[in-house]
Amino acid sequence: MTPTYLINLSFPQIQAWLAARGQPAYRARQLWRWLYVNLANDFDAMTNLPLSLREELAQAASCRALTLREEKVAPDGLTRKGLFELPDGEHLEAVLMLYRKRATVCASTQVGCAIGCPFCATGQGGFRRDLSVGEIVEQVLHFARLLNVAGQDWTGVTAVTNVVLMGMGEPFANYETTWAAVERLHDPDGFNLGARRMTISTAGLVPGILRMAKEALPVNLAISLHAATDALRNQLVPINQRYPLNALFRALKVYVERTHRRVSFEYVLIDGVNDSPAQAHALAARLKGFLGHVNLIPLNPIPNSDWHAPKRPAVEAFRDILKKARIPVSIRLERGVEIAAACGQLRADHN
Repeated sequence: MTPTYLINLSFPQIQAWLAARGQPAYRARQLWRWLYVNLANDFDAMTNLPLSLREELAQAASCRALTLREEKVAPDGLTRKGLFELPDGEHLEAVLMLYRKRATVCASTQVGCAIGCPFCATGQGGFRRDLSVGEIVEQVLHFARLLNVAGQDWTGVTAVTNVVLMGMGEPFANYETTWAAVERLHDPDGFNLGARRMTISTAGLVPGILRMAKEALPVNLAISLHAATDALRNQLVPINQRYPLNALFRALKVYVERTHRRVSFEYVLIDGVNDSPAQAHALAARLKGFLGHVNLIPLNPIPNSDWHAPKRPAVEAFRDILKKARIPVSIRLERGVEIAAACGQLRADHN
């Protein structure tokens, strides 16, 4: 029999799983705390569980699906990228970014991506499959364990403070599983990460935006925009052909009206493609009066692409047009470019 992957199970499902094995109800809470508070991934470490139960768990269950195959660390030591193998042989990448008071995990929600943005390495490999709840959550648990052991020596931060679902895949194409992972990480009796410390990024799947607008947890929303006109966005973000800009912003208006939360707009700047003053003015007009903030991201290099980031003066000129129009804007300081861990670079390359 295939062992039961416990990180895939909700608390009620773990209760039922243990009850079916004749265990008292309080064992579920003990096991849950070992998994999400104490961050144990070895049943032998769960010392307040009876030896007989630990032996049964070792035979019938598993709390690990991700096997770390390779880790790359940026020269400054502040970004770490893990290449993980899944039980079916597929691979994913996730990233830990360290700051003075923060430790942010960038997690993946799919193996590959079907959106097909031509400037994104993940999309070059196509779509393989959705990740499960446990496979998403375990990426965060992996880095939480690292921080628990070594964080004090790195930056002094010993716990994950933020999670961004901006890795491989389109989160809203795997909506139910992605949101279940968010709820799992938020659980006050478990991992206990505040909802406002989590961000979901989407290429613009309107049904997912409208659905998230109804959710109770105040998770942050980011939109991968990258163009201010439909003609250009159709090329850069192909899902725009299904959900063009007017439809996208109607959904975002509903989101803001219901949640009163600011939307982040990610805008990758590509030299000679979407960095013109005309695009900047069009973006300013589109966002005028909207509760949002623009993150400008000079293109990070990816294999098999002739595109490049604009020179710094062009980036600043684009920013200044937005600032003059009173659009909140910043230029993102990218982490992990040297190890292909920055925005748009995750690909899960492996030998």
